[in-house]
Amino acid sequence: MIPVTKPFLPKEDEFKEYLDSIWERQWLTNNGPLLNDLELKLKQYLNVNHMLYVCNGTFALQLAIKALNLTGEIITTPFSYVATTSSIVWEGCKPVYVDIDSETFNIDPTKIEAAITPNTSAILATHVYGNPCDIDAIQAIADKHGLKVIYDAAHCFGTQYKNKSVFDYGDISTTSFHATKLFHTIEGGAVFTRDPDLLKKMQYIRNFGHSTPDSFAGLGVNGKNCEFHAAMGLCNLKYVDEILKRRKLLSLHYYERLGKIKGSFPKLNKDQDYNYAYFPVLFETEELRKRCTEKLELSQVFCRRYFSPSLSTLPYVDPVAMPVCEDIANRIVCLPLYHTLTLPDLDMICRVILRTQNYADVSPVATDNFGILVTDKIATEINDLNAINKPNTPM
Repeated sequence: MIPVTKPFLPKEDEFKEYLDSIWERQWLTNNGPLLNDLELKLKQYLNVNHMLYVCNGTFALQLAIKALNLTGEIITTPFSYVATTSSIVWEGCKPVYVDIDSETFNIDPTKIEAAITPNTSAILATHVYGNPCDIDAIQAIADKHGLKVIYDAAHCFGTQYKNKSVFDYGDISTTSFHATKLFHTIEGGAVFTRDPDLLKKMQYIRNFGHSTPDSFAGLGVNGKNCEFHAAMGLCNLKYVDEILKRRKLLSLHYYERLGKIKGSFPKLNKDQDYNYAYFPVLFETEELRKRCTEKLELSQVFCRRYFSPSLSTLPYVDPVAMPVCEDIANRIVCLPLYHTLTLPDLDMICRVILRTQNYADVSPVATDNFGILVTDKIATEINDLNAINKPNTPM
């Protein structure tokens, strides 16, 4: 069976060393030494000044909304995981949807201003598949109208925008370290901000509002994480560069093999350095998407419809037509992509898709997201990346 993803796991003895140290200290949670070490190492790796490690990515979104004192309406995208919308509703705000760009699948900044009302307090946008939004356009709109900006950057570990971590943008950026992500701590997430006072406020909220053991700075909840999850993060952080290179190799191989697919791929932001977090394919028709995924399942290959349905159709929001999002949600599929996926398995996936769409000639001629022939470029990149050691990570 080939699932859509598998978690990266470090060597067992490396993880066991951390477990032994936890047993020795008997310090399991409440900002222990491993958690603090992980926060420090993540800030160093990502080159950011301020971050907090929290229990999960959904709480990170809720924490961001709470810390910014948002009320009323929050403009957001209908094309994301459900947590993006549910966090807004959970915090007592109203999601106001803006349709997405048909090429990038990110929120369309040209449609944001028309959705702003006197009740609008913020924009919450998702960098879909780790591909950054039009950050400059969104910030200009927010500055013009006095709005806060939160980025759901759950897919973005390792993505750079204009030579900085994409986490370094917006009033607050959030991410997920769930086991399905390319860097994970089994469960976990983080918030990032450039404002040290805002960070301090979130630090209080994360820990019941405690400012000292017996005093409180304000209302808070339990959003902390534990030493065991931090241990997994410290192990996996050592392999992040290898993980990123391997995913790039696999993705370039997909592009090469699917050069004649009846479909397209998201257009990447020209100012970013991509992390290849997912491999989405937008099929020409919903019928073709159904046929291909059915044939793949017969071969024990399981894809995922990230993201479907459009969040604007959820039962607890006011329904609104989002034609671009609804069309893409009907035709999109993410193909399997994970560290231990082999090139022969990847080739088999591509053969099933191409045969299903009745192609006679499946020779690898591809174009990149900017319309440039990439066969030679991909061949060069693959040769370079093949020099990386083959994955030896346990399943």
